[in-house]
Amino acid sequence: MKNSRRNIIIIVGAIIVVCGCISLISLGVLGYLFPFERVVGLFSANEPVAVVPEEIIVTPEETFIEPTPTESIVLPSPTNLPTDPSLTDVPPEPPTPEPIPPEIALQMDQIETEVITLRDLQPTGPVSRRLLSPEDLRQKIESDFFEDYPVEEAEQDTIILSALGLLDPGFEMFTFYQDLLSEQIAGQYDQNTKEMDIIQDSGFGGIERLTYAHEYTHALQDQNYDIENGLNYSSESCKEDSERCAAIQALLEGDASMLELEWFNNYATSQDFYDIQDFYKDYEGPVLESAPDFLREDFIFPYIYGQSFVEYIYNNGGWNAVNNAYRDLPLSTEQILHPERYPDDRPIEIEKPDLSLILGDQWQELDSGVMGEWYTYLILAHGREPDARIDDVEAQNASEGWGGDYYLVFYDQQSQKTVVVMRTLWESETDAGQFFDAFQKHSTARFGPPSNVESGKINWTHPEGFTEIAVDELETTWIFAPDEATALLVKSAIP
Repeated sequence: MKNSRRNIIIIVGAIIVVCGCISLISLGVLGYLFPFERVVGLFSANEPVAVVPEEIIVTPEETFIEPTPTESIVLPSPTNLPTDPSLTDVPPEPPTPEPIPPEIALQMDQIETEVITLRDLQPTGPVSRRLLSPEDLRQKIESDFFEDYPVEEAEQDTIILSALGLLDPGFEMFTFYQDLLSEQIAGQYDQNTKEMDIIQDSGFGGIERLTYAHEYTHALQDQNYDIENGLNYSSESCKEDSERCAAIQALLEGDASMLELEWFNNYATSQDFYDIQDFYKDYEGPVLESAPDFLREDFIFPYIYGQSFVEYIYNNGGWNAVNNAYRDLPLSTEQILHPERYPDDRPIEIEKPDLSLILGDQWQELDSGVMGEWYTYLILAHGREPDARIDDVEAQNASEGWGGDYYLVFYDQQSQKTVVVMRTLWESETDAGQFFDAFQKHSTARFGPPSNVESGKINWTHPEGFTEIAVDELETTWIFAPDEATALLVKSAIP
């Protein structure tokens, strides 16, 4: 899962509704609020995107360049390979940027000055800005994304996520990302090249101005804290610790999202307001709307919960406290979901067993890492089978007492079977019991009635294999295996 989760960290930057729509909802511009549970109406194909309520009356006072609605993108992590196989031997020539029209450059300069004033964070130098065609920008971002994500890794992610109950076994992850990037791309701040890439034929209306405020905040973050090296936030580090990267991304995006709202409240014009309203009134994103349930939720995590985290920090110490968070980084999604627990409630590391000797040479370790509170919640509440999803509030309560965990995923290519182990340390026996009860309910809905029920242990034999959940004081252990014999073998290696 760490590859898929790392790619969510990367690809989330390419989602327009994440950057613009979520921020505007927070402003009240789109007329509805977010509960912790599923974000109603934001991504559902069955519900319309909300528009500005009629009672909000705006009188235009300023005039700007005629805007052409475009899409917006926020901070991606860098990686680089063309998706077209014909381009693998001969890399495409880098696009030649068009000069930025003076009137647009002037607006960009003004927005930068406004963001600096609001954020109280000083730049260390100018940010290079480039105008690219939509096709050139799409190629650049696809090259960045797919260099570190070949088809083979996408197939592995489908195996892992289907075993967790989050994806259908035949889901085409690679094709999905290709389609999503093609649908959503618009612009980016590239933390590798330190450049702002902007679509050249889009004009510079309300959507672009709002997005520029968000993206320039990322540039200030990078100049002051060095996102890749200072924060250790890169594609390589996210492979190793996706839970930590998810927390850092929430800080980065929450900071930029809160700042863009401040910019909108203080500096946006009534024309900006009309532009944004017109854009979202007609906006469609069929690929995103049809994404698996847990992916849609995970895409928005750093924006909704990241912004709430940053607002909590800000309300208890202003921008100086937010700046200090970059020096004492959040380490888990638990701290993002419960900012009052930051920074003291740190995740507890649990030693992983070595299953390779127990399982044998035919088994390959596909993945290992930390599931975290957020993904524990997603497994319970946003799996692939709607009937197996438990109530959001119950799933939230069941995952809330998380203290630390490890998970391991092994795969036998010959039999095409999977082994999953997740061991979680909870903060109290009550918390462990809540998760045990919730997981029992989830698994019964997913696999049918249990085949065996004992005190502190329940298992299921089902067409997918064998599943067991056990609780022992502060710990729970979940095992998913092709059969009971393999599960017993795995259990023998767990201390």
